[in-house]
Amino acid sequence: MKKKIITGIILIAGFAGGFAAWQLFGPNVSAPEGKFFYIKTGSTYNEVRQSLLDQKVISGAFFFDMVSKQLKYPKLVKAGRYQIKNGSSIYSLLRKLRSGDQTAVNLVINKLRLNQDLAQKIAANFECDSASVMQVLTNGESMEKYGVDQNTILTIVIPNTYSFFWNSTAEKIIDKLYREKEKFWNEERLAKARNMNLTPVQVYTMASIVEEETNKADDKGKIASVYKNRLAAGMKLQADPTVKFALQDFGLKRILLKHLNYPSPFNTYVNTGLPPGPICTPSINTIDAVLNAPETNYIFFVAKPDFNGYSNFATSYKEHMVYAKAYQDALDSLIRAKANQTNMNKTE
Repeated sequence: MKKKIITGIILIAGFAGGFAAWQLFGPNVSAPEGKFFYIKTGSTYNEVRQSLLDQKVISGAFFFDMVSKQLKYPKLVKAGRYQIKNGSSIYSLLRKLRSGDQTAVNLVINKLRLNQDLAQKIAANFECDSASVMQVLTNGESMEKYGVDQNTILTIVIPNTYSFFWNSTAEKIIDKLYREKEKFWNEERLAKARNMNLTPVQVYTMASIVEEETNKADDKGKIASVYKNRLAAGMKLQADPTVKFALQDFGLKRILLKHLNYPSPFNTYVNTGLPPGPICTPSINTIDAVLNAPETNYIFFVAKPDFNGYSNFATSYKEHMVYAKAYQDALDSLIRAKANQTNMNKTE
């Protein structure tokens, strides 16, 4: 009888040990919604544990607490964005959280128009909020450090994909963007800018206008040559996208005469020369198109009347007016056709 009791105790101990081992090292962790678990800066151990329970990453706290104590995790909580794999173990989960083995966030920057756009883009992807980003973008210390002013701050942003930790501060993110901008402006690009008698900021500003003028890569250099020639001749650039920027009306379809005299330093129908800063963040391809703009005699350009996205370029005002009339006639016809179609749909 005694032998059976001892055997029973051993079996129970074995089962208990096996159960505990399975709880610690078995596939008991569930991936949270979105696969990532976020720990905010300043979070306590109890807050992390409760969040894991609330998101059903772990089903109970007993074994989690036991391993946490052994790994001294309660005093080593690290903020971050952690990818949690479905079916991982409590032990591996805690090792990941304790080591701060978080997954970086890719910040994809394309075309932005305003400082606020950058702030909102960063806030949507990281722990810091848009207010803290705007604080970095607008304070005098930042302006001095980056060598920019309120109008040119976006010139430190070269559209690309950048990797950061989710809990990176706004200052760290902007600092990295600035460092990448410094790398972008290598000696070759700087030399090309000097040959154009332009600073990198001015090249960037011109590129921002070209970016808004066309999405046709093989027209970008020619459009840049128009603006180069106008600058050299002391002519106003008369770039329609600068009017939209001045008005802060980016959905404006047609620039009318009443818009052209809008008082703003960004309106190139009113002011001679480049605007005081970019009107968007141009792509690398557009910046390089400006730097490699061909030598032409073009002074004017207007969209082609077939609406294929390309432009007709002219060296004289007379030639330009021929192209401009063809485009205007085609546009008027298109508008009438759309209006007629709308009226037909209403009567059906």
